[in-house]
Amino acid sequence: MKKILIANRGEIALRIIRTCKKMNIETIAVYSEADSDLPYVKQADSAFLIGPPPVAQSYLKAQEILDIAIKEGADAIHPGYGLLSENAQFAKMTEDAGIRFIGPDSAVIASMGDKIKARNTMIQAGVPVVPGQESKSADLESALAFAQKAGYPVMLKASNGGGGVGMVHCKDEQALTQHFESTKKRSESYFGSGDLFIEKYIPNARHIEVQIFGSADGEIYHLFERNCSIQRRNQKIIEESPSPNLSDDARAHIFKVAIQAAKAVNYKNAGTIEMIVDENENAYFLEMNTRLQVEHPVTEMITGIDLVEWQILTAQNIPLPVSDQHQIGEKGHAIEFRVYAEDPVTFYPSPGEINTATFPEGEGVRIDLGYEQGNKITPYYDPMIAKIIFSDQTRESCLKKAEHALNEVQIEGVKTNIPLFQQVLKSESFKQGKYHTQTLEQLKKGEN
Repeated sequence: MKKILIANRGEIALRIIRTCKKMNIETIAVYSEADSDLPYVKQADSAFLIGPPPVAQSYLKAQEILDIAIKEGADAIHPGYGLLSENAQFAKMTEDAGIRFIGPDSAVIASMGDKIKARNTMIQAGVPVVPGQESKSADLESALAFAQKAGYPVMLKASNGGGGVGMVHCKDEQALTQHFESTKKRSESYFGSGDLFIEKYIPNARHIEVQIFGSADGEIYHLFERNCSIQRRNQKIIEESPSPNLSDDARAHIFKVAIQAAKAVNYKNAGTIEMIVDENENAYFLEMNTRLQVEHPVTEMITGIDLVEWQILTAQNIPLPVSDQHQIGEKGHAIEFRVYAEDPVTFYPSPGEINTATFPEGEGVRIDLGYEQGNKITPYYDPMIAKIIFSDQTRESCLKKAEHALNEVQIEGVKTNIPLFQQVLKSESFKQGKYHTQTLEQLKKGEN
């Protein structure tokens, strides 16, 4: 493999470029008019303008991106995460063009992209799932009927959703009635499908995911778990590994379930099995992400494995440098903070020019940048400026390092969520590792 087109933008595009440089692989970037000055455009070996800022007119133009890959002689396309990364049609187009798609094959993406189909596949494979509908809610009446039977509260979800979009917590019939049509329209706008379904809401649950990897020779490995329970608007903002206060038995069980889920679809390449773990450590399958995750650096920090390199090797049917699960070890602790240009209280985006951007340095500190000083945060994309990842020998020392280093971050010109991170780090529930998906909401109310 000599040349890879990266069908993405921002920090993940730059992250992929870094590994490609290490492997002596040329990179092709694509960019919109709003992103012409971003670091990844400058770092790629070549870059091509694909349209105006809106994603529908640029980063989601599958055929145009594929045409560039063909014209420039790309051996493969890396989709990153978001955008076209879980678009089965784009993966199939790439395969049909004789270009490698760096990820699972299009059939697997299609089967896991529809959450209802994915749930039913896992049920057939004997994987425990969150109690919920086995078919879509055709209308409000059917949704209300199921919720009444299951009991409130429930989660209303977009079947093709992701990233926390199209998810609404409904505590009663009034809330479900209020949000049904608006969630349906939002789902249609973001994902091209208005299909919704309902799951039972599990209170005080932890969102724990397992990084899995399917090798070229058909083996499935796990690369341990990440706790992603600190969320706003159902989107993760802090992730850590290992997950605190998880018993050895529960950890072993979720690894077993994750591999079982991946084997059910003959999974190949990098993927994530997301689970909800209740107060009694019962684990339920939530969804499978058929791509690299935003929080993959956490896993890389504790394992020493370059997941993008493994992805590229596997896409070429090259064996991984391991042949047994026991060869994959974990060391120490790691935690990631997603730095967003947003108001830390309201979570509203804070577009504008970044006048100053200074980040901490040192051993056990990794910065995955999307923007740098002088760049503009526009309203067209997710406003994540960077990811800051810390690692150390223990969770306690890792959190101390994070608390100290976050005080050194200087970003001017836009608001950021750094003050929110500092608040979380000082909370007793987080210090003790006894937090869940509602912890951030409780903190904002002064309850934690």
